[in-house]
Amino acid sequence: MPHSQTSASRDSLSGMSIARGASPWLLPTVATAALSLARSRRSKGAKALAVPATALAAGMLWFFRDPEREIAQGRVISPADGVVQSIMPWKDGRTRVAIFMSPLNVHVNRAPLAGTVTSVEHIPGGFVPAFNKESENNERVVWHFDTELGDIEMVQIAGAVARRIVPYIPQGTKVEQGERIGLIRFGSRVDIYLPEGVEVDVEVGQTTTAGVTRIDRD
Repeated sequence: MPHSQTSASRDSLSGMSIARGASPWLLPTVATAALSLARSRRSKGAKALAVPATALAAGMLWFFRDPEREIAQGRVISPADGVVQSIMPWKDGRTRVAIFMSPLNVHVNRAPLAGTVTSVEHIPGGFVPAFNKESENNERVVWHFDTELGDIEMVQIAGAVARRIVPYIPQGTKVEQGERIGLIRFGSRVDIYLPEGVEVDVEVGQTTTAGVTRIDRD
């Protein structure tokens, strides 16, 4: 399996695989749930807090899960779990495939091709819902990869809930196809731009799985 990151390089909790970058959100939530449960027998207030705190902690564990994947074969694979929101031809001949990530999706994004990261640029912006047209101006991280197909651009876009994008690797890093490269906390949108001449093999409304769903056609 083409991963250069091991399970040891990610956060963990009770043996579960948890996405890197989840700790600032996850640990306080789990600690609150554990403390309220421990005190629930002696305190009515703690007992009342225990149920919602435990439910929230369980939700956080689900949101930040980071499953292993059997990486698919193909030139370009999906960088994100989600649903294809749009497929748009671009003025320069490229085609943009936008993948909407809901809070229920896995939030870890993966390299669509093997290559070298030539640029990782954080661009400040707003936080409107990712399905809104104005999300083009949201906070985002723009990636460029030097690959066998030339320059590939990928954009992680924050949304109304996802207000933190966590890149895992810096400029200059060589990546393998399907390797974990970053996290969008609580989901949002990921765009990938296919070079001119590369045909799209997904449709609007189709569900994608990062590292598994092939985006292009032979």
